[in-house]
Amino acid sequence: MKNITLQVEGMSCQHCVHSIEGALTEIGASGKVNLATSTVEVMYDEGKISLETVKEAIEEQGYEVL
Repeated sequence: MKNITLQVEGMSCQHCVHSIEGALTEIGASGKVNLATSTVEVMYDEGKISLETVKEAIEEQGYEVL
């Protein structure tokens, strides 16, 4: 399992947390959003999911991965 922390712009509330964490779950990853630091800690299997797929899942929810 790969563990990476991504800087994400545009998160401000619990809806943002649920939106991002839900999108990551849908692609087979898991995530923990930290609104205070504007980061998302993501765990995923590199053999099944690419980092690009993780970023796209977040961006499709309307947020920008920096």
